[in-house]
Amino acid sequence: MKIETVQRWVASVILIHVGSVPAVSLAVYSLGIAENDHGKGVGLWIMSGVIGLLTVAGVLAIFQRSLLSPWMVLGVAPTAVTGFWLF
Repeated sequence: MKIETVQRWVASVILIHVGSVPAVSLAVYSLGIAENDHGKGVGLWIMSGVIGLLTVAGVLAIFQRSLLSPWMVLGVAPTAVTGFWLF
């Protein structure tokens, strides 16, 4: 395997971990906050979607793929799942 391929995989795994933990945490935390203040809960919920989309976009950029990809759906998956309970 080429060293560039290994570097891309390592960078993408680190980015997935660094980006997905805050995205999932904010999505879940927004449910608890929304019980007391719905506006703040929705704000955190939207932030989780933005962070998820940026994470997937970063991984696609590392592998030099187009940003118009079905993989972008994964970025909003935590937001979509928690949106069911938020609204």
